Amino acid sequence: MQADKMRGIVPILVTPFDEAGRIDEASLRNEVEFNVAAGVHGVGVALGSEIFKLSDTERETVVKCVVKAVRGRIPVVINTGAPGTDVAILHSKTAQDLGADALMVLPPTFMPVPPDGVVEYYRQISKAVRIPIVLQDAAQGPIPPGLALRIAKECENVKYVKVETIPVTGKVKEMVAAVGSTLTVFGGAGGTYLIEELRRGSQGTMPYGSQPSVFVEVWNRFQKGDEAGARAVFDSKIMAINRLTAQGYDIQHHVNKQILVRQGVIRFAKVRGPTVPPDEPTQREIDQWIANLFPTAQAFTG
Repeated sequence: MQADKMRGIVPILVTPFDEAGRIDEASLRNEVEFNVAAGVHGVGVALGSEIFKLSDTERETVVKCVVKAVRGRIPVVINTGAPGTDVAILHSKTAQDLGADALMVLPPTFMPVPPDGVVEYYRQISKAVRIPIVLQDAAQGPIPPGLALRIAKECENVKYVKVETIPVTGKVKEMVAAVGSTLTVFGGAGGTYLIEELRRGSQGTMPYGSQPSVFVEVWNRFQKGDEAGARAVFDSKIMAINRLTAQGYDIQHHVNKQILVRQGVIRFAKVRGPTVPPDEPTQREIDQWIANLFPTAQAFTG
C-alpha cells in the first residue's frame, strides 16, 4: 500500500485493553475492520492510541496486529517520534519493517532544540527509512509553517504535516499557503475543525476511530460540494462528543473507548494509568450523549 498520495479520513485507533490491562488483540482487529468497513482512507496508531503507555514489545504487538488486520486495503500510519533521535530511528525502522505505510513523527519535546536541531532530527529519520513521514505539529511540539517547509525541502521522505496547534484553522491556512504542493496538509485535534480546515485547503483529518462512518459522510458530502449537508451531519453527530472530549486531561480516551464499547466494537473501555476518569456529572453527560447518538446500537461483527 502506497501512502505518498494519502488524503481523506485517517482515524487514529484506540488501543483496547482487557480486564487485566493487557492488549486485547481481538478487539483491536474488530476496531480495524469497523473502520475499514466505514470507508476510511487509512488508519493510524499514535498518541490517541496511548502508544506512549506501551512497552516496546507491546508497540510491536499493536503494529503487527493492525497491519495484519488491514491486509493492505488502506495505508497504516504509525507514530514513531521520541525524545532522542536514535530512539525515533529505531521505532521508525521497526514500524517500517513490520509493514507500516507511513510514519508520524513529533519533534523533540522533552528537551527542545532550536530549528536547526529539529531539521537534523527529521533528516536522520528520513535517511533511515524509505516510507513517507508525517510531521506532527502539536501543542507540545509546534512546527511553524516556514520550518515545516524547510524540513520538507531538506528531508526527502517528509511528505505530510498534521496541524493541531491553536488556532488550528488559522494555522492550517498559514501552513497551506507556506508549503504549497510540497507537503499535504492534514488536520487533527479529533477532527473538531474538519469543515473549517477543508475550506482552508486541508486534505483530510485524523480523528479518533469511534465514529468513522460519520466522518466519512462529512468528507464525502464536502467533496461533492454539499457543505450544508456536511455541516448538518457534523453538528448533529460529532460536535457534542468533541465538546465533551475538549475538557482536558485524557477524557478523550475514556469517551472514545466508551463509544466503541457501546457499538460492540471493543469489549472494555479501560484506559491505562496515569489517567483521570470522568467525574460523576461528566460520566452522566457522556452516557446521555452516547445513548442519544446510538439509541439502538447493535454489536458490530467484523
